[in-house]
Amino acid sequence: MSDTASTAGWGSRLGFILASAGSAVGLGAIWKFPYMAGTNGGSVFMLPYIFFTLTVGVALLIAEFAMGRAGRRGAVGSLNKVCGKPWGFFGGVGVFTVFLILSFYSTVGGWCIKYTIDALTGDGIIADAAKLGDYFGAFVSNGPLSYAYLLVFLLFTAFVVLRGIEEGIERIAKVLMPSLFILMLVLIVRGVTLPGGWNGVEYLFMPRWEDFNATALFNAMGFCFFSLSLGAGTMITYGSYLNPKADLPSSVGWVAFLGILSSILGGLMVMPAVFAFNLDPTAGPGLTFVTMPAVFAQMPFGQIFAIFFYVCLLVAAITSSVSMMEACVSLLNQELMLSRRSAIVATTLGAAVVGLGATLSFGAWSDVTFFGKNIFDLLDYVTSNVGMPLSTFGIAIAAAWVAWKTTSAELQTARTLSPGLLKLMRFLIGFFSPIFVLIVALGSL
Repeated sequence: MSDTASTAGWGSRLGFILASAGSAVGLGAIWKFPYMAGTNGGSVFMLPYIFFTLTVGVALLIAEFAMGRAGRRGAVGSLNKVCGKPWGFFGGVGVFTVFLILSFYSTVGGWCIKYTIDALTGDGIIADAAKLGDYFGAFVSNGPLSYAYLLVFLLFTAFVVLRGIEEGIERIAKVLMPSLFILMLVLIVRGVTLPGGWNGVEYLFMPRWEDFNATALFNAMGFCFFSLSLGAGTMITYGSYLNPKADLPSSVGWVAFLGILSSILGGLMVMPAVFAFNLDPTAGPGLTFVTMPAVFAQMPFGQIFAIFFYVCLLVAAITSSVSMMEACVSLLNQELMLSRRSAIVATTLGAAVVGLGATLSFGAWSDVTFFGKNIFDLLDYVTSNVGMPLSTFGIAIAAAWVAWKTTSAELQTARTLSPGLLKLMRFLIGFFSPIFVLIVALGSL
């Protein structure tokens, strides 16, 4: 295996699509989308989310993939090469942001490992939601135990990235992403066939105009941004490994489609089961670690379905974490000239140090706050509301106004696009998308 990532590449277009979709899907599709759709009007939330994903989301993905493939380097190197040195700053912001995300995301990844093991052993599958809340609270407040699971998650992520692009990231994506969709379908069939399960489907898909307002529309915009891993340096990095002749618009379309599909499947996987047992569908993130174990405790063959569910969570977490680590490793490898192995070690150690603060914010350091937020919440807030929007804004401007000839050429490596379609894409990338990003960022702040 080469020690330099710049010589690496995807073995196939399918591998690129699945790995990119895996980066985009993450845990959000399973724990965030169901309650957001459910509490913001059902289908009247989904329709704007789908619209924004297929317009702004696709435009921003095109910008990131185009810059990466044209530059053939990571987030910083590609923007510096294609647009000039000052523009690499926005790539650097994205990579620093994704490093912080990897650090606190690994805390949740560790929780997924813990609950997967619990499902295998039968521990933690308790019918009483109050007891489950206490069980979860006792676990996350146990600093040494929770941190140990974080380290296991980080080390497994590092192992995959160490294997390289084709042998590591692409190979695991080709196995895990189809497995994820199959397991989700199994859980969906089980959920909708439970007595009362169809009420959960109606809760997700029936339009409830009384629950839809400006806040719900803003949430749909924000979830589109969140669900595609935009502004995190990962998509530029993945784009840099893409075959120069691959059809970029088609690939982007598939990534966006799989992102939407996984979110809808996540909703269908969770809500029917929640309604079947008359549990709270607005429990927010607690749906994953408190409500769902109560569901499985009351379901026939519940332990088997609990295993499926938490394996889904773990798969979604891993496919995202490897893309985050790869973006960091690419920067250290190419810009600071560290060997790939050394870059992986440095990223893993750094994320472990920052992740320690995030983990202890639920226990020993729960009283340590900044601006009223504990360390975990502060990292989440800064990355989502400052880092990712700033990086995405700069990349969109660069792709549409500084290097449009390059972007246009990247869009047409497989087939020629009409002038009208190119103008539309430039409008979406360079005008509509930056306004969208500013609205989301300012609204969040």
